[in-house]
Amino acid sequence: MSSLTYDLTLAGLSVGAAAALTGIGLIVTYRATGVLNFAHGAIAMVCAYVLRDLVVERGWPLWWAAALTLLVVAPGIGVALERFVFRPLSVLGGDPARTLVASIGVFVLLVGGAALVWGQGARDDAPVLVGAEPWGQLAVVAVLAAGVGAVIRRTRFGRELRAVVDDRHLAELAGVDADRVAAAGWAFGSFTAGLTGVLLAPYVRLDPYGLPLLVMEVVAVAVAARMRGLTVAVVVALGIGVTQSQLTRLHPAGWGEPLLQAVGANLFVVALLIAALVLPGVGARDALPGTAGRRVHAPPGAWIVAGVLFLLPLGFAGNDLHTAVQVPALGVVLLSLVVVTGRGGQISLGQAAYAGLGALFTALLAAGRLPGLPRLPELAALAVAVVLVAPLGVLTGWPAIGRRGLALALATFAFGVGVSRFVLDQPYATSGLSLGRPAGFDGDRAYYVLELVLLACALAAVGALRRGRTGRALAAMRDHEAGARAAGVRVPSLKLLAFVTGAALAALGGGMLGMGLRAFDPAAYDPVRSLLWFAAVVVLGADSTLGALLAAALLVGLDAGTHGGVAAAVIGVLALLTGRLPGGPPRGPRGPAERPRRAGAPRRLTPLGARLRHRLRGPERS
Repeated sequence: MSSLTYDLTLAGLSVGAAAALTGIGLIVTYRATGVLNFAHGAIAMVCAYVLRDLVVERGWPLWWAAALTLLVVAPGIGVALERFVFRPLSVLGGDPARTLVASIGVFVLLVGGAALVWGQGARDDAPVLVGAEPWGQLAVVAVLAAGVGAVIRRTRFGRELRAVVDDRHLAELAGVDADRVAAAGWAFGSFTAGLTGVLLAPYVRLDPYGLPLLVMEVVAVAVAARMRGLTVAVVVALGIGVTQSQLTRLHPAGWGEPLLQAVGANLFVVALLIAALVLPGVGARDALPGTAGRRVHAPPGAWIVAGVLFLLPLGFAGNDLHTAVQVPALGVVLLSLVVVTGRGGQISLGQAAYAGLGALFTALLAAGRLPGLPRLPELAALAVAVVLVAPLGVLTGWPAIGRRGLALALATFAFGVGVSRFVLDQPYATSGLSLGRPAGFDGDRAYYVLELVLLACALAAVGALRRGRTGRALAAMRDHEAGARAAGVRVPSLKLLAFVTGAALAALGGGMLGMGLRAFDPAAYDPVRSLLWFAAVVVLGADSTLGALLAAALLVGLDAGTHGGVAAAVIGVLALLTGRLPGGPPRGPRGPAERPRRAGAPRRLTPLGARLRHRLRGPERS
């Protein structure tokens, strides 16, 4: 028994050390730049792929490949992100709205790019940099934590770092090179991400989706440390790792066994849920760009064109029609984000969970496997599934009442990961489950017609939220929450309404998607999908129903017509541009000194303007 306890403790320390590295990297990046790096896991995944490619595919010696990956590639990614993505945003004021969209854009872009370059299949031949014994990893964690803590507390660079985070412009006036400080923080954070990736890759599934999500689950250790305390993050990471490992020895009989096994395998997810929902939030300011929730006016005739395009698949056949079946279903799911984000102005990074629950409940009801309810026809099962899932929107709507910005983003992301890990991925809920189509709509063409009818109903429901008192109240809450409260708007009730309606729409779309694919596939509702869907809706107009339909067609069409990952890469690039230019396309230099002027061109001022300039600036020098 003691030997088993010792072995499990060693295994837990190894997992905890990798989690501690993630926490250290996230905290350093946050303290240096004020950015909670959602792309941390994607950077870890890219570095793991680079090391594998150098060693396995190109035959490099392990340590030479590791040195190039960790000392050049990983920091280089961080410096490039700081220089070309986040530095322009910090100059604009470091708005968490823009940095959140840009960070998610980087995540989506790296995931899509990895899928394009290395394929979507899992790899099990990643090279082992450090053995399974945890002592080497613990030594790395101890050295990094002690070194970073000493630099932050006792050096001039640490004082400059704190000054940049507190007020970048004031620090620059005091002579601090804010760009250098931020670049160093990003380089170190990316280095720890790369180190985490190459350490974890030999022991977990290495694919473009699994490893990034696994790394992001352990963001709980950084949140538990309030994004400041390195020692707290390390202790929490090691404690969760050892506890998770020890739980694997418990095998209770009865109904509690699968649940306990799920908790034991996903204790970091439980910690993420607790940290996101219970502990004080990270970042209190709004996390949506002001332009993300604004109403987008469709050009004349746009709906006619959209209608024609959505009717075109009725003339398709074979694989083309089967692929097109996914578009209306995904369109309904994305309309749920229009309600929550576009209408309500709230972050929701967990909509894939509601879509997955909608598909799961539809399949269970159609199979007669949901306790207390009879077996139902598929269409009735879909309707009842929507009714069952809609109240669950309170689970994300309730935290939204007291949380905003990054705290709400983390809470909704944690909910999505929790549903995926504890429900959708569990054999006790999904084993042997299949999903058919409603009677009379078995063929792709007939089912596509049914989808168009359901999509039209969803569009009508979303359009109704724009009109009347409810629509005006939602717009007021989205544009200025404090002002809406002062005007008598019941903000908590409106937030719950937005999330409940969004959950119902996502469940409807998820059930439609499952019936279109004729199967319940948990991978179709992976938490990474939530990030991709959120980015797609934001970049194409969060308050635009037409934008949601375009996003659905884009996501399905790009991946179906090309290699998998193209859609994610395209959406990632658009998200980066949205984060960098949140007001739309550039309108030219704004400062007087930067405004180009033709040589010799006379200044054209009115007589009044000329007199005012003369009084303020004196005579113009030739």
